[in-house]
Amino acid sequence: MSKNKIDIIQSTFVPLNIENVDTDQIIPARFLKGTTRDGFGKNLFRDWRYDHDDATKPKPGFVLNQRQYKGEILVAGKNFGCGSSREHAAWALVDYEFKAVVSSFFADIFENNALNNGLLPVTVSEQFLQKIFDQDNQSTLTISLNEQTIIIKATGDIEKFDINSYKKACLLNGYDDIDYLLSIKNDIEAFEKTAALY
Repeated sequence: MSKNKIDIIQSTFVPLNIENVDTDQIIPARFLKGTTRDGFGKNLFRDWRYDHDDATKPKPGFVLNQRQYKGEILVAGKNFGCGSSREHAAWALVDYEFKAVVSSFFADIFENNALNNGLLPVTVSEQFLQKIFDQDNQSTLTISLNEQTIIIKATGDIEKFDINSYKKACLLNGYDDIDYLLSIKNDIEAFEKTAALY
């Protein structure tokens, strides 16, 4: 299934200044029964967002329940997405309409799951991450996937980030793995014809 293309993401951000956020905190195990990717956003950070698992009682101190914090970018502490390998964590973040997560370190499996589901994980230095957390709630971040840069608009600070070139191409074009193979079908056929000569 192809996804929305990602190139420039310019948005205010939601600061989650907590380290070692694991996938069970992102989407608790009791909400993993769904067979489609839809509907997981309502249970994103469920145990942190609501009191006694009652969705009618939001915890006012949690960042997603504070109206001043909104945007398409989640900025999180070091080691985001650790714990079990559940892909549902990426589904929940995407369903909540986040397009990118910024942290100084991502768990490998979570990072791959994010990339496979159209969510851009941006790894920055701890110093740059702290500069983001130091901004106010109206500050804007600009992420350019093509340039592989992230900019804090208020200060002009900029940092480059790394991404697998194949996954970059998929995100820029809104491809999943099958879409990507179809996009290079002519190249594959040409290679097979050449290989058949030897």
